[in-house]
Amino acid sequence: MSLLERFKAGLARSRQGFARRLDFLFKEGELNEAFYQELEEALIAGDVGVETSLKLVEQLRQDAARNRLKEREAVRELLLQKLTEILTAPEEEPAPIEPPLVILLVGVNGSGKTTTAAKLARLYREQGRKVLLVAGDTFRAAAIDQLQVWADRAGVDLIRQQPGSDPSAVFYDAINAARARQVDVVIGDTAGRLHTKVNLMEELKKIHRVIGRLHPGAPHQVLLVLDATTGQNGIAQAARFNEAVPVTGVVLTKLDGTARGGIVVAVRETMNIPVRYIGVGEKMEDLAPFDPSAFTRALLAAES
Repeated sequence: MSLLERFKAGLARSRQGFARRLDFLFKEGELNEAFYQELEEALIAGDVGVETSLKLVEQLRQDAARNRLKEREAVRELLLQKLTEILTAPEEEPAPIEPPLVILLVGVNGSGKTTTAAKLARLYREQGRKVLLVAGDTFRAAAIDQLQVWADRAGVDLIRQQPGSDPSAVFYDAINAARARQVDVVIGDTAGRLHTKVNLMEELKKIHRVIGRLHPGAPHQVLLVLDATTGQNGIAQAARFNEAVPVTGVVLTKLDGTARGGIVVAVRETMNIPVRYIGVGEKMEDLAPFDPSAFTRALLAAES
């Protein structure tokens, strides 16, 4: 199954809602003001965001007039191009000169951080990299055990301590272990945090400081794991986490369960944080590097 087909399969619910409405709009008909107003409403309802939706539709209106477009399908292609441009991000920073590459996963409870950590480990392992997972969610015993199960599935080692341990100490041990074992990539899970809880965000800052002191320049990536079904609340989450630690990218999970999916566009446009990976299912292989063109076409139910 191609990447585009996997996206379409995972975004089935989203296409039935957001994209089905758009698909209906782009059928034959006049390019009139009523069309643009309906398009605007559809984008907002699809969680693209009010400001981004207004800007997109105004750009489409102007481009269509300038190019003397007559067909709605031509406007669909313009929308695809503009969404792809918004979602296209610079390449990730190269691996550090001195390994390991350290990746920290952050996010609220239930966003899918623990499973994402293992799925990400699998992707790096398939590249021939030696990976070490860190059970930094010491507040929940179940989280440690869950990550152990997923680490075994991914075929990677796990650094863990007893529930209730200082998570910063777990990361301290993990960095030292990674150096001793000549590990290429360290991927750390963290406890789920309500982005409104100051004390928990301070704990996250402490983890970030400890890692940086032990391994200068690390963590090299801070990935915010967002549940796509949260909609616009994801924007508030992104803002708060970015205030606490410098978020370098987003992992958008549960895209197989949302009726919209436009939150991808909203996060990128509003926060200027690139989407790096998306999850479209529960299987180990259901996490993939984000492909803006494939995602946009899948979201809008366009042909490849």
